[in-house]
Amino acid sequence: MRTNRIFRNWTLALAGALAGAGLLLAAAPAMAATICIDTRQIDSQKVEGHGSSILFKMKDGGSWRNTLKAPCPDLDFEGFVWTVRNPDNTVCENMQSMRVLRSGQICMLGKFTRVDSPKPSR
Repeated sequence: MRTNRIFRNWTLALAGALAGAGLLLAAAPAMAATICIDTRQIDSQKVEGHGSSILFKMKDGGSWRNTLKAPCPDLDFEGFVWTVRNPDNTVCENMQSMRVLRSGQICMLGKFTRVDSPKPSR
């Protein structure tokens, strides 16, 4: 009888642990794919929000906004340079740094957000 009680308590504890693990797995968000843009397709860029984001206009008419990981105020006044070290010439969110030309300030890309392009007027 004591053995049955121990086994039953162990079984209930195991079932509770598995149920808790299932809830944790169900609550975990799906991993989103990293967004990268092709630097050869950038038509222009504009610094926004006193160096807190950059709007990249693409040759296909679309645009992407990158919210930098931290404000980079020197971007308001001076250009930047980055070194792309991959064969597909892309820069990816949360992975690419840039250096402001005259001040040398280092800025880090954050999250990319797709910005809808205005519809062409007829």
